[in-house]
Amino acid sequence: MNIMKKKTENCRNESRSYFTREGLTMTEVVEMLADEHGWSESVPDLSGKLHRGSLRYTEAVELADVMGYDIVWQKCRGGR
Repeated sequence: MNIMKKKTENCRNESRSYFTREGLTMTEVVEMLADEHGWSESVPDLSGKLHRGSLRYTEAVELADVMGYDIVWQKCRGGR
């Protein structure tokens, strides 16, 4: 598996784990996104973005927001 495909899969799985951790279904998350940020109420749209790795940063921020999270940038331990 190439590196980009692996990163996409990891992001998709991480997103879904947050849904589960919060006790939310994908449908509930999509409904919250539609209500608060005007997203489409289509579960396949969000699922497809997670599957393809095409979720934009602004969408990720909105997704985190409806679930009660902030996205925090943290310097890597090893530095760059």
